Amino acid sequence: MILPIHLLGNPMLRKKSLECEEPIEVLKPLIADMFETMYQARGVGLAAPQIGKSIRLFVIDSEPFKETYPDVELYKGAFINPEILNQFGDDFTFNEGCLSLPDVHEDVTRKSEIEVKFMDENGKIRHEKFKGYVARIIQHEYDHLEGQVFTDKISGLRKMMLKRKLTDISNGRAKTDYKIKL
Repeated sequence: MILPIHLLGNPMLRKKSLECEEPIEVLKPLIADMFETMYQARGVGLAAPQIGKSIRLFVIDSEPFKETYPDVELYKGAFINPEILNQFGDDFTFNEGCLSLPDVHEDVTRKSEIEVKFMDENGKIRHEKFKGYVARIIQHEYDHLEGQVFTDKISGLRKMMLKRKLTDISNGRAKTDYKIKL
């Protein structure tokens, strides 16, 4: 089922998410809906707060980056109660966008490698290192669980330049070709 994506201005996007305590059997249909929603909106990641759920859960699939960035590592999965244990490596600047901020793209600098502990969609606890584009997607989605969006990481000058566009989104004046909730 395709779910509506909450846009900037919705208070859910600014709340720190709670630990997810539902059993994996209960989460599996939600995870499937999140993947379906993400694919329909042509995203590479989707966090639970973006669909109105204040739980620590997100899904990613780096495959759409493969066409533009042939060296991207392919990774598809769910991250339940993730914890970024370490961020390291070089600073990696990339032009990010977000389904909750339609038509807004800005350069954001993040670390190129991360170490994450999480439960996957099968209920298995994992402790893994990720790098490059996959690490970036995870960091972006993890920010949503912390009540942050990518524009929080840009300079004050860039935020000023985007003010009208961000205000329009917050006030419900955004056009998308996917289902949204203001």
